[in-house]
Amino acid sequence: MTLKRTPLFAAHQKLGARLVEFGGWEMPVQYTSIMDEHQAVRTAAGLFDISHMGEVWVIGAEAVNFLNATLTNNAAKLAPGQAQYSLLCNERGGVVDDLYLYCVGKETFLLIINASRIEADMECLRARHAAFARCEGVLVTNVSSEYGAVALQGPRVAEFIDQCFTGNGTINAARPAHLKKNELDIFNFGGRDVFVARTGYTGEDGFEIVTSEDTIEAVWDRVLEIGRPFGIKPTGLGARDTLRTEACLPLYGHELDENTTPIEAGLGFFVALDKGDFTGRALLADQKAMGVARKCVAFKMTDKSAPPRPHYPIWSTGPDAKKIGEAASGTQSPSLSIGIGLGYVPTEFSQPDTLIEIEIRGRRSPAVVVRKPIYKKTT
Repeated sequence: MTLKRTPLFAAHQKLGARLVEFGGWEMPVQYTSIMDEHQAVRTAAGLFDISHMGEVWVIGAEAVNFLNATLTNNAAKLAPGQAQYSLLCNERGGVVDDLYLYCVGKETFLLIINASRIEADMECLRARHAAFARCEGVLVTNVSSEYGAVALQGPRVAEFIDQCFTGNGTINAARPAHLKKNELDIFNFGGRDVFVARTGYTGEDGFEIVTSEDTIEAVWDRVLEIGRPFGIKPTGLGARDTLRTEACLPLYGHELDENTTPIEAGLGFFVALDKGDFTGRALLADQKAMGVARKCVAFKMTDKSAPPRPHYPIWSTGPDAKKIGEAASGTQSPSLSIGIGLGYVPTEFSQPDTLIEIEIRGRRSPAVVVRKPIYKKTT
């Protein structure tokens, strides 16, 4: 299989990145080390290539109604310049994808979707569009091949991001640093429009930047140049995974899939049952009312061990110990210097401070269920 490459592939090669296959793409897993890049994001700034992610325009007088019939969150709550996390579910309440919805204008929305789910999402969106009673009032267009994107994350990012762009935003914000969490605007970069949103996938403050594929490399170079005095580092998929696991942010194919509901995943906050009907609502309403048999929990190891990994069995403790679930994600936490993970267990084992064991290479090691997020900043 020929791997796809983002518009930043040559930039990664120039920086000496170690490249790996990820969801059909050839992507940088690290440039120096996962530990080094992780700590840069936690203490200063990191720059990620997220150009493999998909982009879909949803435009028209019926765009809000179509989105509300299709996604779990309430798109009607978004004013131009605002964004929200949402989920695309099937009729059984299972997650087809988790995504970000940007309101660019009153009738103009941009969906940012997972790279591995672009085809599945578009198949689902086309089917929903065909079944939508007022489909002539909304246009759904996959523009994933036209855009590139980067994520600029870390506590020092707000100190220098304004230097990367010129002029005021065209929606609400004067400058990028004026954006609040889950807000976006359009800024100028070399005569091109650039979408800048105060969103991210690391548990740190930061911004995600989307622009045309022929502009993204110039943005990447400019951000690295401006950010150098502030400690910025190019950052790969390895640190992206350790950062998002510490922050307990789900990854599709791990915590989420078509047989797992947002309620089981602990994402009920993003399911707006009060907005009217949407695909999967009936089952999700039942789960919210009646509870679920299993839940996604965060855990950390309580003793030295090899790090937990996805699919490692989770056991109860004591003389009647039994296998009760498996890890969805697992890694060594660079911030905490101990193994951490996320996994699904029966609801009765989901309370914080519940003792469990993780089977690592055939041996069970002690762990404990903890409150999310696993890593919390102390300042």
